[in-house]
Parts: sequence; structure tokens; C-alpha cells
Amino acid sequence: MRVTVLGQYTKGLIRVDRVVGEGVQKRLNSVKWLLWHGKVAKALARLGDLDRCINHFTHLYPRFPQLKKVVQKFRTYIVTNRAFIPNYGQRYRSGETISTAFVESTVNYVLSKRFVKKQSMQWTKRGAHLLLQTRVKTLNNELASTFCRWYPDLQVEDTALAA
Repeated sequence: MRVTVLGQYTKGLIRVDRVVGEGVQKRLNSVKWLLWHGKVAKALARLGDLDRCINHFTHLYPRFPQLKKVVQKFRTYIVTNRAFIPNYGQRYRSGETISTAFVESTVNYVLSKRFVKKQSMQWTKRGAHLLLQTRVKTLNNELASTFCRWYPDLQVEDTALAA
């Protein structure tokens, strides 16, 4: 999301000064490439350089304060979430899933339908949270082993452990 916003500000800067705007855009594309390949430290350094670089162009671009603020927020977001940023390039080459957008979209749709007041059945926030925890354990193949730990005498089919 923040990268999209940065891209919009960059387009505006390109209209004001093509050379400067394209330079900022090139640096931003470099940050995206570094993040895609799991090089978070280098991406943060590049964002720091970008943040310092755009200080020289305050007189050129009327929306400069907003641009600077978005760059700083994006950098803070990356710092805060650096442990969760995977190497998408490596995942892609390994044939692994690189996007969870379809899952997030489905979850958002289902949750919004259940939280609507006009529905005959509604979920509480706690109930939705517990359901999502159960679903995650199922997808991570941890649900059966969790039940076995809670209830040692429980007989679980081998297919449930493999699922």
C-alpha cells in the first residue's frame, strides 16, 4: 500500500522535474527489488538514502512534506515488520506461494458477512479469533497433535494427522 502511495507522489514529482522524479522512482524500484529478494537491511539503507536525498528538492515539489512523511512511514513499517518479510524471489523459484491475497480476500469477505448486524447469525470478535486460530492450526497440520496433547486418550485417524 505504502509503495503505491510513494509511486503516486513520484509521478507528481516527475511532472515537476523529470530528472529528479525519475531518480526518486529508480531508488524506490530498487527498494522494492531488495525487499522482494529478502534484503531488508539494504532496503532500509536505500530508503534512508532516499529520505536524505529528497531533502534537496523541497523547493521543487509542493507536496514534498507528504512525500517525506510517506517515505518515513514506509521505512518505519519495514523496521517494525522486518522479521516477517520473506524472500519472495527464493519462494518463487522454489514454486512456493508468494501471495496470500486470495486468502485474505476470502477471510475479509466471510468475516464481514458474519459481523453484519442484519445476519441471523453473528460472530463475536472472540469467536472469530478462535475460529481463525483453529483454521490456522488445521492448515499448519497442527490441529490433530494439539488435540492429542490436550486429550492423550483421544484416538485420531492417521489421515487427520496427515491432513
